[in-house]
Amino acid sequence: MTESGGMMRPLIEAIHSTPTKAVVYIAGGAAHAVGWLTSIPGASNTLLEAVIPYSRMSMIQLLGKIPAQFADLSTAEDMALVAYNRALKISKPGCPVLGVGFTGSLATNRLKQGDHRFHMCTRTSNRLWLSTVTLSKGLRTREEEEILSSQFLLKAISGASKAPVDFTPALNELDISTERESLFSEDEELEQLLNGQICFKVYDFTCEEQALSAERKIILPGSFNPLHEGHLQLMEVASSLLGDGYPCFELSAVNADKPPLTISQIKDRVKQFEMAGKTIIISNQPYFYKKAELFPGSAFVIGADTVVRLIDPKYYDGSYNRMIEVLLKCKNTGCTFIVGGRTVDGVFKVLEDIDIPDVLKDMFIPIPADKFRMDISSTELRKRGM
Repeated sequence: MTESGGMMRPLIEAIHSTPTKAVVYIAGGAAHAVGWLTSIPGASNTLLEAVIPYSRMSMIQLLGKIPAQFADLSTAEDMALVAYNRALKISKPGCPVLGVGFTGSLATNRLKQGDHRFHMCTRTSNRLWLSTVTLSKGLRTREEEEILSSQFLLKAISGASKAPVDFTPALNELDISTERESLFSEDEELEQLLNGQICFKVYDFTCEEQALSAERKIILPGSFNPLHEGHLQLMEVASSLLGDGYPCFELSAVNADKPPLTISQIKDRVKQFEMAGKTIIISNQPYFYKKAELFPGSAFVIGADTVVRLIDPKYYDGSYNRMIEVLLKCKNTGCTFIVGGRTVDGVFKVLEDIDIPDVLKDMFIPIPADKFRMDISSTELRKRGM
């Protein structure tokens, strides 16, 4: 490690000691920060992913749009939000995650008309932090500006991950540093989810020790109005069959056929899982092919009635080929479906009773009827007033 990197060692070790996992997107500077982070043992405790979208097209593809300016505070904020959503998707449920965006316009091999400056943004579940540093022009070499911007980026990561060590990079009296911070309430975060800014929110109430080290998510989607014993038993059986995974229930706040849930309704349903000591994920995707993108590599626990709908071409504009195409995309994310028996049109059916296309069969894993059978639904329970 270089001398400048060695100075950062205590700060980096402190960052690695926190439970926060980060996705870092940087362009136009601060590249040393990634090297320093990965050169100190424990980097896997911190980094989920680091990407340098340096070219114009790389940045456009990352953001999904053409930014008004590439070295701009709003671009850093957009990068941090994309990074935060990416961190949610590839981290373990309940793990605190951090999205980091950095974009800069530093010294180069030609005379720059504008300022030498860089912009940073960090995003967590309840905090957005933004900063711009404008450097004295001509005072430092490109390498010196790289080192300084990398130090500032590590300081930003340290602050967002609540690392127990502080560090202040050295500026001179002509440099200008500004920053601002916004804190989000739970209601504001749920509003962002409903608006599509963030892809999901995790409420981790689990106390199951074996789940803490699991990489794969075992996800039981539903409306949970109400959560009942059948849901809990189905998850227990599916988890025992798979033997390895993090059990999560998933509620989509957005429904394909009904108005979205209100924040009050979401919070009421979340309370059920708090009482049960189970993890619930609130998403904004009602369709399985979108859920597969949100939760790659997951095992979805569903009933035979849902399988019948999944493979019905009428839900794909009447096209059998479109149905195959969409479900193959789910398959390519590494997702599988764990199927419990359910009543379909008045008849109890298991997976073996359903004609699955050959190309999709290995996506579906049956739960034997002698292991689990659920004949009642949340709708029926509501009708009974239970």
